[in-house]
Amino acid sequence: MSTPQLVVHHDKELMAQAAAARLITRIVDAQASRGHASVVLTGGRNGNGLLAALAAAPARDAVDWGRLDLWWGDERYLPEGDPERNVTQAREALLDSVPLDPERVHAMPASDGPHGADVEAAAAAYAAELAEAAAPENHAPVPSFDVLMLGVGPDTHVASLFPELPAVRETERTVVGVHGAPKPPPTRISLTLPAIRAAREVWLLAAGEDKARAAAIALSGAGEVQAPAAGAYGRQRTLWLLDAAAASQLPRSLYPPATP
Repeated sequence: MSTPQLVVHHDKELMAQAAAARLITRIVDAQASRGHASVVLTGGRNGNGLLAALAAAPARDAVDWGRLDLWWGDERYLPEGDPERNVTQAREALLDSVPLDPERVHAMPASDGPHGADVEAAAAAYAAELAEAAAPENHAPVPSFDVLMLGVGPDTHVASLFPELPAVRETERTVVGVHGAPKPPPTRISLTLPAIRAAREVWLLAAGEDKARAAAIALSGAGEVQAPAAGAYGRQRTLWLLDAAAASQLPRSLYPPATP
């Protein structure tokens, strides 16, 4: 478990640009040391904002996109191509504009796929795909992701792990079907906390006044069942990337001055 580090930016636009630059550096470093990199994407306005900033960054060409594996932390269990699916939004923001290897883009199953309405079977299939990609040195049934990104919801949820629901209590499986999510759509697929914690680095993104209370709760020692964001951390690094609005309820002693 790594101690959370905080970086606070003046506004969400600067946060997205700085996070994109940070991600490019991390991917390039991983590819230089191991020949490839692995990143878990998140949806929502902050996750998509980061991808859009990455698409506009001149330094994006430093990444060898053909040697990058992309995974997702969660997905809305909707038909392929639905505009609400995280993968659809990611393609529009970035993926369609860079030369990725399609075999290394690991989208979560859609509701009109081979598993039909059986979201548990779809979750098990994604868990099997993760296990197949894991190497012996990972010591876990998932790859050791270089960076796993998570948006933080106003209720402290991350991925599709909502407070008090069964998915946040899961300790054995790496991927689960989520039923009755309080945020539509109610049926989803999500990585579990054990899968999230296998990542080398976990980055939590929060921007806007509506995220201020969630950030304060998650960083104040709350339990992970009541505040799932509190249970999301990386093996080597846990990084909270916030704008000033999202950090407004944190004690000033907890975070450094705003990053330009």
